[in-house]
Amino acid sequence: MSKKYNILAIDDEQVIIDSIVKLCSAEGWQVDSASDAILGLKKLERKNYDLIICDIMMPDMDGFQFLEETQSKNIRTPVIITTGYSTVENAVKSMNSGAIDYLAKPFSVEELISIVQRGLNYGKIMEASSNLSISMMHFIPCPAKYYRFGYSTWVNVEADGSLKIGVTDLFLRTINNISQIELFNPEEEIIQGNVYARIETNDQLIHSILSPITGKIIRQNQSILSDFNLLQKDPYFKGWMYTIIPSDLEYELNHLTPCSSDRL
Repeated sequence: MSKKYNILAIDDEQVIIDSIVKLCSAEGWQVDSASDAILGLKKLERKNYDLIICDIMMPDMDGFQFLEETQSKNIRTPVIITTGYSTVENAVKSMNSGAIDYLAKPFSVEELISIVQRGLNYGKIMEASSNLSISMMHFIPCPAKYYRFGYSTWVNVEADGSLKIGVTDLFLRTINNISQIELFNPEEEIIQGNVYARIETNDQLIHSILSPITGKIIRQNQSILSDFNLLQKDPYFKGWMYTIIPSDLEYELNHLTPCSSDRL
């Protein structure tokens, strides 16, 4: 029998709660709800959940404070942050505060289902890997000299000052087999915390990927568009997505996690 996943949705807007409950229940996921973060923390004391979906702007305790509380209480349940105030700053702060992903409101059915599916898969992978050594983990961490944004994207600073960026092996293991990749074009600007690529999988879900850095695209990796296996089998080297010229590398590196820290 397949596992029944339990999700906790925290939002002070009842219409959002109702939407999450309806859409997730249709997928066979059980959803509990809380109208504020304090009530959400109380529910976490009484029950284990596989995933938390939490709004930012709430009375008494906001989503960032909620993330601080879960970390101080050593609650390891993955958290997806949602907000109707979609800004680059909120996206970046969410990831830096411990959220695994970020979803702007209003969201579509497809956006919610794809991000929840990734979140549940992320939780399964991390639970399976928690008692293993690095060499036995269920995913390949990004190389030590790289930087990452959340768990999903990476940056490598090239010798000429340009950057190579792409998606992590962990992110790829949270999605199904790839059926299509949508990349931005050379000369286009990408912004840290905004969507910079989309991947469609053979379960017909579309996964939006947030950019780890701001800059101008100077080259696409055309090879991954014709050979998806290149991305899935070698995401850190042959499977890169773009070469870019960064806008403010020194500043934005402060919002990234050195991959070397994942090996401590």
